[in-house]
Amino acid sequence: MEANAKASESPRNTRRVLMGTVMSDGMDKTVSVRVERRFQHPKYNKYIKRHVKYLVHDEENTCRVGDTVEIAECRPLSKNKRWRLVKVTERAVDDGGDVTNDVGGGA
Repeated sequence: MEANAKASESPRNTRRVLMGTVMSDGMDKTVSVRVERRFQHPKYNKYIKRHVKYLVHDEENTCRVGDTVEIAECRPLSKNKRWRLVKVTERAVDDGGDVTNDVGGGA
């Protein structure tokens, strides 16, 4: 019976876990995360960067734009959401949000 229990747990333990940056948090309980990867070109041996954006389920709406997060694969939650938030590894630096419009000829 113990071997059967391990067999049922192994697919869950092999799910992918990725690190990425939050690009958008405008949706309710959903954030858009950009994951970058680097690989070496097979012929030219140059390192190339590629990225992909995932929609991630954020149950408590804790993520903000610029945060570095850890995401994990899960069952489909909606048409495009197949990832869930594991943890926020690094918070984005908040500049205070002071926006000034210095465009134009001031007197």
